[in-house]
Amino acid sequence: MISDLGNAGAMPAAEMLLKFAGQRQRVIAHNIANIDTPNFQMKDVDPQAFQNMLGKAIDKRRKQNGGAFGALQWEETRDIQRIGRSNDFKLVPTTGHHGGILHHDRNDADLERMMQDMVENATAYRVAADLLRSQRNQLQNAIAQRVV
Repeated sequence: MISDLGNAGAMPAAEMLLKFAGQRQRVIAHNIANIDTPNFQMKDVDPQAFQNMLGKAIDKRRKQNGGAFGALQWEETRDIQRIGRSNDFKLVPTTGHHGGILHHDRNDADLERMMQDMVENATAYRVAADLLRSQRNQLQNAIAQRVV
């Protein structure tokens, strides 16, 4: 029962979102750092594919054990690869046309789009971090037998 506290409720989904957003922030920062590099092609992962994968994992957990406890069993995608046998993952960003204009130096980076992606991603990270902090505080209060 105590071992299930870390996999209770929204905690596994919030942890996955936090990991995804943290890793994607590095990808976006790499793109911004190379904005003036000739022949640079932006790399990114599809946040909507991650959301779909996470939604399927949540639905699967709900069907298996009522959704209250347990690790999320998720399927790999083109952009998200499992690390070993663990439930941890790494992002595999891909290049391709991201809707930007191909400039004379063959660079397709679009600063406005990258900044928008960075803000949206940072917001997702903040929401996941706040949710995890709230859950942790509730657990600490329960363990300390405090009523808040």
